[in-house]
Amino acid sequence: MTAGAQALNRLAAYVNAHSHALLRVTVGIVFFGFGVLKLFPSASPAEQLAVDAATKMTLGMVPETVLLLSLAALETAIGIGLIVGRRLLRPALVAFFLHMGGVFSTLLLLPDAMWQPHSPAPTMEGQYVVKNVVLVAVCLVVAAHEWSRGDRSRAGNGAG
Repeated sequence: MTAGAQALNRLAAYVNAHSHALLRVTVGIVFFGFGVLKLFPSASPAEQLAVDAATKMTLGMVPETVLLLSLAALETAIGIGLIVGRRLLRPALVAFFLHMGGVFSTLLLLPDAMWQPHSPAPTMEGQYVVKNVVLVAVCLVVAAHEWSRGDRSRAGNGAG
């Protein structure tokens, strides 16, 4: 085997050994960044879309400023939980999946903003929402790894 092939094999083994942590931390960084952006007025391109959807979900009973700060705090906390992992990981994953339910509900709650007229194609805002399917897939992999790891550690302790 050539030196180049050996180096690629070592790199592949390293990435394989650390792939779940890499996925978890990178999605955490993305979420942390999206959350922090919402703390600064007009810094997030999704700010108005998020506020409009959350306003519909809360039937307009929560002020927009509170909604935006709540979303900022939630996304930042999810990001921190994913980055840190450990005891924060499972609550962060639960919060992530609940949050994604709200994010994807935007496709139904704001159809005029999400879909091009007379077409099944999403608008630019709709594409911004639909791309989250990649984050969901990543967090499904992270969650499956975490939950199966937890089952293995309990089995090793005789807890079954």
